This record gives sequence, C-alpha cells and structure tokens, in this order.
Amino acid sequence: MPACYFNRLFFTFFLLFFNQAFAQDPLKVAVAGLSHDHVHALFNAYNRHQVDILGIAEPDAELARHYQGSYKLPDSLFFKTVDGMLQNIRPDVVLAYNAISEHVDVAEVCLPLKIPLMVEKPLAINNEQARRIAALAEKHDTYVLTNYETTWYPSNQTLKQLIDEGRVGQLKKIMVKDGHQGPREIGCSEAFLTWLTDPDKNGGGALVDFGCYGANLMTWLMNGERPVAVTAITRQLKPMVYPLVDDDATIMLEYEGGVTGIIQASWDWPYSIKDLHIYGEKASLHAVDQNILRAYTNPHKQENVPLKDGYYTEHFSYLKAVLDGDAKPTNDLSSLANNLLVVEILQAAKESAKRGKRILL
Repeated sequence: MPACYFNRLFFTFFLLFFNQAFAQDPLKVAVAGLSHDHVHALFNAYNRHQVDILGIAEPDAELARHYQGSYKLPDSLFFKTVDGMLQNIRPDVVLAYNAISEHVDVAEVCLPLKIPLMVEKPLAINNEQARRIAALAEKHDTYVLTNYETTWYPSNQTLKQLIDEGRVGQLKKIMVKDGHQGPREIGCSEAFLTWLTDPDKNGGGALVDFGCYGANLMTWLMNGERPVAVTAITRQLKPMVYPLVDDDATIMLEYEGGVTGIIQASWDWPYSIKDLHIYGEKASLHAVDQNILRAYTNPHKQENVPLKDGYYTEHFSYLKAVLDGDAKPTNDLSSLANNLLVVEILQAAKESAKRGKRILL
C-alpha cells in the first residue's frame, strides 16, 4: 500500500482529533464574588472540566478561604478586586456571583476591557443601575447576560415553541409561581443571606428574588412587549425571620390586547416551586417543573407533552455558543433587552406595593 495513503490516513485522524479537542476546549472564566450560593454550580462544572477558572475576585478573605478549601483551589487563582484580577488574566467571560447592587461595579470594570459579563438574576436593583450597565454594553459593544435557572428548563422551552406554533391560539393569561420555604429555612449560607435579606443590596425580598423569574418569563413569552401597568402587593409573613424585606409578593401585569400576567413570588411556600401556566383561546399549557409539561384542552382532558430538544441545558454551553457566534441573545431569556424590562417591572412593582396604587408604564 503506498506511503501517501498512510500519510492521508494519518492527516485525517489528526484533523479529527484536533477538531474534537478544539470543540471540547473549556470556557475560560473569571469569577466576581463568591457570596451567591449559585457559585457552587460553577465549581461543580470546574470539577467536570467544563470550564477553566482563570481567577476569582473576592474581598472577603474568610469566604475566599472557605471556597478554596472546599474545592481544593490554588492560591494563584485568588484576587481581592475584579480590577486587580483583570490586570493579570484575560478570560472569555466574567461570571458575577455577588450582591445584585454590585453588578454595576463589575460592569464598570469588565465592559471597557471588552470582556463579556454574565450576572446571576436579576440584572440590577433599579432602573438607574440597569441603564448604566446597558450604556456601558452599548458603548463598548460587549455582551451583558443574565442567568436564570428556569432558562434551561426543557419544559419552558417546549412551552414557548408550542405557543409560537399556534398550538394554544391567542394568548390570554400567564401565571408564574416561584419560590421556596425561605432562604434561611432551606439553609442558604450566611454570606448569601447577608445581602439577600438587605433591601439596599438585593433591592427587596421575595419580590426581587423570585418575582424576577416571572417578569423574565413573561417578557419572553410576550416577545419583549412592555406591560401597560403593574400592580403589586407585598407582605411580611415572617417578620421575625426577615424583618427588613418582604417575604411574599403578588404582581399583576397588564398588556395591550387583554393579556394578563400574574406572578406569585414567596419565601413561604411549603416546598420549592418553579411553575409556569399559560392559557390560550384553545388550550392551556402547564410547565409543572423542568421536566414535566402538560397540555389541557378542557379541565378533564390532559396529556403530558414530549419535551423538545435543541436548546441549551445550562449557561456554560450557552455562553460558549454566544461567544463563538453560534447563538444570538437578541431577545432571549438571558438578553440585555429582556432584563432591562425585568428591572423596570420589578421597580414598578415595588412602587405599587409601597404606594398601594396601580403603576402605569
């Protein structure tokens, strides 16, 4: 057999190996803050070699030591500030796991360097901070994305596809329930609770923590349409546990054309819940959890809907696709456009609850 055949065979296998290795090259990330308990998902991905952590900025030395010991991380990864960290490394993206009020500070450092940023939900605590982040993103032509757990639910993604295909007819009502027994009750860390229950750092209590999920999903299902008005009621069902913030909120959104959205956000559910139910003129769809979607054509006839593939199952693969140019976050659940409106809705809800009035947008 001629030598050229073996050369071609070797070259073919080399290309296959190179392409596979390149395709599996992990996302290179830097971390801004460790006080959000969702950061455990990142370190689990790091242990699976799904991401490569280049640096971690955390000013609290005790908190940094805790995570360093828990995940066997080298000293060389740790920095006191985001600015100091980014003077030494160049990540693909910065992931913010700090107080919501500090997202704008991270953006002030990352975006002028044209380093994309993904924050944990919601984007900001008020419109002023959200608009500042958006202005920086536009000026420096750099992505700012927001991560929600419910974005990666196959049930929600399938529900949206069925609506877009006209399976339920004209949309009439959207109902979202989100929350759990309470952050202290489920064992959130003290570092997380310190800012999660502080109205100046979190922007509110359950209204912000879980109301943002509903506002995010509704804005997506309504294809970016701004509500006409927002009305909200907040309560303190457990004032001895959460004295500074609300722990239960109900928010109603009114849209042109008669669509109504109802968000029920609480730290007082009997169990953890992330539930989306939509009603159309022909049928309703109920995403019971991430893996169960039910369709109803009448109260007595229901069927489980097969979930569709094709969307990302977590934010790391989504981020890599966005940064590689394979996904465009124009108006999706992570997009800046969607999340600017989420902050606007939440601020109007807080104002409505405070004043006891319907707020026109």
